[in-house]
Amino acid sequence: MKKSELVSVIAEKGGWKKKDADTILNVVLDSITEALQNGDKVAITGFGTFQVKERGEKKCINPRTKQETICPASKAPVFKAGKTLKEVVNK
Repeated sequence: MKKSELVSVIAEKGGWKKKDADTILNVVLDSITEALQNGDKVAITGFGTFQVKERGEKKCINPRTKQETICPASKAPVFKAGKTLKEVVNK
């Protein structure tokens, strides 16, 4: 499902105009992004948890040259599905 399709579903189920549904979705996504950027965890009961995991420095191999290099430490956003979401998906 693409963002435009999600906006259409939100508008239909909420009884809103597509423009309003798009604004609502953007506010939610921006709020989650901002929280993760600040190092916070976002838990939505019944759906799941968004958080940032730190990945340490590690050895990497360039597939073309076979040369070993060091990949720097980085942060990555992670989503962990909640129990209710897992149950619904596995029905």
